[in-house]
This record gives sequence, C-alpha cells and structure tokens, in this order.
Amino acid sequence: MSNEIFVKMALDGWYSQVKSADTLLNKLSDEQLMQEVSPGRNRGIYLLGHLAAVHDMMLPLLRFEESMYPALRSVFIDSPDRAVADLPPISELRAHWTTVNEKLSAHFASLSPDEWFTRHASISQEDFEKEPHRNRLNVVLVRTIHLSSHRGQLAFLAAKG
Repeated sequence: MSNEIFVKMALDGWYSQVKSADTLLNKLSDEQLMQEVSPGRNRGIYLLGHLAAVHDMMLPLLRFEESMYPALRSVFIDSPDRAVADLPPISELRAHWTTVNEKLSAHFASLSPDEWFTRHASISQEDFEKEPHRNRLNVVLVRTIHLSSHRGQLAFLAAKG
C-alpha cells in the first residue's frame, strides 16, 4: 500500500472530526459553553480554548511555522480550568479555532505523502532513526483521537439543551 493511501485515511479522519467539532461548536451558544460538561468537570469555554491551543501547537510540532496564539498555552494547556480567572472572550476563541484549523489545512495540503513520514519537531533525527513511527502523520492521528474525545465531552452541553 502506498504512503498516499495511509495519508488519505488519516487526513480523512482528521477532517471528519474537525467538521463534526465545527458543527457542534456552531450549535452551542456562548451561554452553553460557560457550563460544565458534567458536574465538577471542564467548562465548554475551557475545552474550546484547549482545542484551539493544542491545534495551534501543532504548527511548530509539525515543523510548519511558529504558533499563532502562544498565549493560549499557559491558559488552556499548562493550567486546569478555573486556574486562570480572565479567559479570552468566547468569540475570540471561536475565531482562533477556525483560523488555526484553516492554517493547518493549508499546510497539510502542501505536504507530499512521503513528507508525512518525516520526523516531527519533538524528536531528534538520531532518535527518529530508531523510532520512525514518531512522524508527522502519527501526530495527526493522535490529535484526531484527542479532538474526538473532547468533542464527545462538548456533546454533553448540546444534550443539556
């Protein structure tokens, strides 16, 4: 099987999850995003910010470009929900989510199938030679699962009505 088929399968999964998350986020009101997904759990706003931050961090991890929104990291990756009192507005987080996913899509389209099987930025060339599965495509596979998990949490907000 060629690398092209593996890349297509992985990216189809990625784009499907992003589209499903977009649909769900567009359905959720700002008020719903301020609620916890279940008692004692993260709020929707935190999950939206977390997903935008994680996807933003993919830009340097995949060796495309620097992060567009580095300030999101300390708020939505390094800190748990409610640890930071002053969160960005939901409208801004929605815009960041859209922008970073558009940027990722443009970069994804620019890679050849073989380039997907090159190392990501968090592994040295020496270690990559020993562990070639630690490649760019694997990052997308792992982040697709991550997105799917948090999309499932956000679905609880839609179910609450």
